Amino acid sequence: MAIPLIQVDAFTDKPYAGNPAAVCVLPAVQPDSWMQQVAQEMNLSETVFFYPEADGYRLRWFTPTVEVDLCGHATLATCHVLWTEGHLTAEQEARFYTRSGVLTARRVGDWIELNFPANPSQTMAVPDGLAEALGATPTWVRESSLGYLVEVESAAKVLNLQPDFAALAMFPVHGVIVTSRGDAPYDFVSRFFAPNLGLNEDPVTGAAHCCLSPYWRDRLGKTSFLAYQASARGGVVKVEDEGDRVRLSGQAVTILKGELLH
Repeated sequence: MAIPLIQVDAFTDKPYAGNPAAVCVLPAVQPDSWMQQVAQEMNLSETVFFYPEADGYRLRWFTPTVEVDLCGHATLATCHVLWTEGHLTAEQEARFYTRSGVLTARRVGDWIELNFPANPSQTMAVPDGLAEALGATPTWVRESSLGYLVEVESAAKVLNLQPDFAALAMFPVHGVIVTSRGDAPYDFVSRFFAPNLGLNEDPVTGAAHCCLSPYWRDRLGKTSFLAYQASARGGVVKVEDEGDRVRLSGQAVTILKGELLH
């Protein structure tokens, strides 16, 4: 049976920017090993699989090497597919059952708003070798379930980072978020490096903004942000901090449609 597969660029309003995700529309659950093989074949930062469950959909996210607990850009891509391919009407809420609990999303004009759990971080000492691996001196280092959250002195420092990925992979964390205050119009900028998840740099990372939101709320004393992830592809994220939840908004563009035959 042919399975629809749609590639979407997320957190962008133009093609070939933002973060690409492959979205597999399943009729029912499939074996984990098969989903991992498909993700490896797609070779994108994330391939997402969804199928009907209860009053919504079961949602699972895979990098080319592992299944992950949360992925913002692939969830945004899935929502885009649900609404543009007629699975949901524009007025209907998207509801997902995931390893990170129940997630919801809604359309707000040309934007898609995701409702995710916040991921606060805790202050820690700078790990030995981290500054050398990043090629920049941290001003703050914190840790969350996603990994290290590192602030550096300027947006230019974030933009110009050239990490040693082999060295970063030696740290016992999923990934490293590097951030700073942004230049107008952005409140903050960031990049996300995750060699231990099978991707050296993720172009735009929703899950990272679940960590960045409470961090910058405390640093800037505000709850609404316009953020930019400064990868080569780049992406814009609107962020609303609601304490234990974070609303992330982005746009998306369909790039290609096809079918998996095996």
